[in-house]
Amino acid sequence: MSRKYFGTDGIRGTVGQAPITPDFVLRLAHAVGRVLKQTQERPTVLIGKDTRISGYMLESALESGFNSAGVDVVLLGPLPTPGVAYLTRALRASLGVVISASHNAFADNGIKFFSAQGTKLPDAWELAVEAVVDEPPVWVESAALGKARRLDDAAGRYIEFCKSTFANDLTLRGMKLVVDAAHGAAYQIAPKVFHELGAEVIAIGCAPDGLNINHDVGATHPEALIRSVKANHAHYGIALDGDADRLQLVDAKGRLYNGDEVLYLMVNERLARGEKVPGAVGTLMTNMAVELAFRGRGVEFVRAKVGDRYVLEALEQRGWLLGGEGSGHLLALDKHTTGDGLISALQVLQACARSGRSMAELLEGVKLFPQTLLNVRLPPGQDWSRNRWLAAETDAVEAELGGSGRVLIRASGTEPLLRIMVECADELRSRSLAQRLADAARADKPAR
Repeated sequence: MSRKYFGTDGIRGTVGQAPITPDFVLRLAHAVGRVLKQTQERPTVLIGKDTRISGYMLESALESGFNSAGVDVVLLGPLPTPGVAYLTRALRASLGVVISASHNAFADNGIKFFSAQGTKLPDAWELAVEAVVDEPPVWVESAALGKARRLDDAAGRYIEFCKSTFANDLTLRGMKLVVDAAHGAAYQIAPKVFHELGAEVIAIGCAPDGLNINHDVGATHPEALIRSVKANHAHYGIALDGDADRLQLVDAKGRLYNGDEVLYLMVNERLARGEKVPGAVGTLMTNMAVELAFRGRGVEFVRAKVGDRYVLEALEQRGWLLGGEGSGHLLALDKHTTGDGLISALQVLQACARSGRSMAELLEGVKLFPQTLLNVRLPPGQDWSRNRWLAAETDAVEAELGGSGRVLIRASGTEPLLRIMVECADELRSRSLAQRLADAARADKPAR
């Protein structure tokens, strides 16, 4: 059964257009409440949000929907997505709800859910909700209506949790950090976490007005962070996205590190402390240089489909702890149940503080391979997988690369595009080979 409303990460869209309207969100919360009450007599749900102006409206709709189904609500206010996941588990709540569209502009918003264990919920749960959401509501009697209250110290509790993941015998004293919270959910929290661990903090992207979330700041726009790091002669810059589950890092020279490199640093820090790391999980897009570096350290590496939920699934199947995406979604399951930009940053800074070495020094010998990415627009209805010329050209390119590079061809999930990626140590060669594949896909005949 296909899902009607839920996507890969909850329900998301433009505010005022279905399904991100107050009437639908009220019905959604009512349906979720009914599903919860199938197994719990008096469920309690936590609701957190980012800083979008539409969060007020959607928060009220969620509160009413849950209360009408006999579910109690605890309002957390602006709080990072991983903070909601943590408090759901810590407070023994039945469910955590986040109002956020992550790295999108302010005009979008979304709703996503966490289980009582602080993990993302399975497809079966989402299908159970969708089966109920379009049914007529079943209002509980007045005496059974849910109540709502606000948790005033939600941010403080989450700050202490983040700090607890940093080694007790280390400090950030002597480090000057620029912290960019994307005018999002971590705007108050992120600077305090690093400051309370001893760092000198310069905050940017920490003045939300409801309309400026992710606007020219944050993990998706690291240019502002790079400029500030250089201007302030900082040691590092840390950029989060609107809901603070994504991370980008910059060093004193303005060099930007992606999630693949951060994942390697997290693994390497464990190995340096004598811990066993049996394996790590990346995605189909993880840079091959990182895979080879893991292999050199005796760490098995597995690729999952693109998307942090698939990385998590692969980790859980194998009982491993560390995984992530180049976009900056990183998982350390011995620290948290979900991706957390703040905790990931602390793991990297911990490695630097413990070793006395910079990120660049810790990544010596790990030089990312150039990746050429080309998008080929397909005619409506064309099945690229049946293009025998593209198949032949792909075989030829892979044979030329041997074990020194990779080819990845996949269809876009949202547009009629074929995404072609060629990766190898020589940038000019990767461009040339990717263009050959793109020409074959467009012409539906051999490129040579």
